[in-house]
Amino acid sequence: MPNTLTSLGLLSLAIAGAATCTGIAADGAGYYPVGLVFGLILLGLGLKQGSPKQVATAQQSAPSPRYMVLGGLTVLLVPVVLYLIFGYAPQEATMGLAQKIFYFHVPSAYTMYIGVTSCVLGSLGYLITRRPAYDAFAQAGAELAVLFASLVLISGPLWGRKAWGVYWVWDPRLTTTLLGTLIFVGYLVLHGSAGAGESEKRFSSAMAVMGAAVMPVIHYSVRLWRGQHPTVITSAGGGVSPEMGQTLGVAFLAFTLLAAALLWLRTRIALGEARVEALRTEAVTHGLLDEEAV
Repeated sequence: MPNTLTSLGLLSLAIAGAATCTGIAADGAGYYPVGLVFGLILLGLGLKQGSPKQVATAQQSAPSPRYMVLGGLTVLLVPVVLYLIFGYAPQEATMGLAQKIFYFHVPSAYTMYIGVTSCVLGSLGYLITRRPAYDAFAQAGAELAVLFASLVLISGPLWGRKAWGVYWVWDPRLTTTLLGTLIFVGYLVLHGSAGAGESEKRFSSAMAVMGAAVMPVIHYSVRLWRGQHPTVITSAGGGVSPEMGQTLGVAFLAFTLLAAALLWLRTRIALGEARVEALRTEAVTHGLLDEEAV
């Protein structure tokens, strides 16, 4: 089974490849280097890290009814959101079809914040209590943050190619988002490194807490440095039509449910992996398992 970084790399390559083929933001042009390079970096790190240990107990593999309800609602909302985006929300006069990226880009950024917040809360809980459940929740949050930050870094330049004529500019928000993503990629690499023990987990937890400081900078970067990134949603309202606002609201709901489902599932898997590792360590300590076989 591929590990987290490998999966994220494959996903980034798939999305960037689709963007290259369709040329949504370039009116037929098909070269999109940022997503491809980012995907290759994640893929390389994932292949270097290796495969995770799998948990194979009947109790852990059986999903709970609450998770089934959550997952079911998420799946049901997907076609609703797609219909609202492409069938209900009007097409913007200037950007045309490329404006539809907005309904994926903004909720992805919002979900990235959910992942970062979850990682920070879990890391703080682990630093205080040393409970594996907090560490598992922090790991799940970091993976969620990197996944949706990757979507932000792919969808944003697609929009930028249509609006600015280039895929990438060193805009403050784009740059700080890339920096924040790399911080949490570093967290995952350190946390998932071979032989990661208590000290590595504590260091990665501290790294996540300190790395969260860049999140407010991302949010307020446009105001601080007057970047090119547009500010569509403001406290004063405006910027989108009622139909666009309703579509965006449903997209936010769908992405929130998806984030909750992914956090729930990945936390269970990570906690199970930690329990298996603890049992293996105990077995080696008591001579029940050869250390070279682990």
